[in-house]
Amino acid sequence: MPADPRLTLPAHPVAAGASPTTEPVAVRVALIVVALAFLALFLVLPLVAVFAEAFRNGVDAYFASFDDPDTWSAVWLTIGVAAIAVPLNVVFGLAASWAVAKHEFRGKSLLVTLIDLPFSVSPVVSGMCYVLLFGAQGYFGHYLQSVGVQIIFAVPGLVLATIFVTFPFVARELIPLMQEQGVSEEEAALSLGAGGWRTFWSVTLPNVRWALLYGVLLCNARAMGEFGAVSVVSGHLRGQTNTVPLQVEILYNDYNFVAAFAVASLLAGLGLVTLVVKSALEWRYADQLASGRRH
Repeated sequence: MPADPRLTLPAHPVAAGASPTTEPVAVRVALIVVALAFLALFLVLPLVAVFAEAFRNGVDAYFASFDDPDTWSAVWLTIGVAAIAVPLNVVFGLAASWAVAKHEFRGKSLLVTLIDLPFSVSPVVSGMCYVLLFGAQGYFGHYLQSVGVQIIFAVPGLVLATIFVTFPFVARELIPLMQEQGVSEEEAALSLGAGGWRTFWSVTLPNVRWALLYGVLLCNARAMGEFGAVSVVSGHLRGQTNTVPLQVEILYNDYNFVAAFAVASLLAGLGLVTLVVKSALEWRYADQLASGRRH
């Protein structure tokens, strides 16, 4: 049988260190310039503008913007919601990844599809779903009121909405990596007498620790910056249910622009710190993280 022509090697293989592309230098330079122009216009410039507006009236005015008790309430509430939502997403991500990557079962493809659901559903829609379920006129609203539990327009609603929009971040980092690693090391540990939990803590978890940390960083940044879903379920109660993104909107609508951009700079700073740590992880553990994204 003749060889498949698509698999035939080129007559002149690319020399080591040479570029595999054949575009002229001018085309490559143009592409780089276009990419950098887009980054500067749509990413760097807006971030610089946020910090410029925050410090427009000086450093003293910047720090004075944080004297508002409602702002500090929003900061602590945002940290608290993220502190609950992120660990729960870690538990879910590890459990889902373990099940998908290490076991075969009916409905596995459906589970993987459902994990990606928050990526395709608007956060506002997710917030409306929780209002429909747990609101005063929702399916479970009358029962919750009878037992004195309030979810919508309260912290539990914020936590639920944040969990919904952030739960794919950890799982999507771990599943491809676990699938690529296979089950050979776990089988070896089990054959040596290790139990299931010991195998998980001693073999599986160390193999995915950096991808897990990477997913936690992304999940935490998304949790603290979430606006749409928490806006629907929060009720916008100042000093009670407003997170930092909602507080920024309130300050801006009150024409307190310096305070609005000062508080917004906190979120921008969080994003920059996440980016720096993410880049450091990618540089140090590029092989593990890249293998997770090839799928």
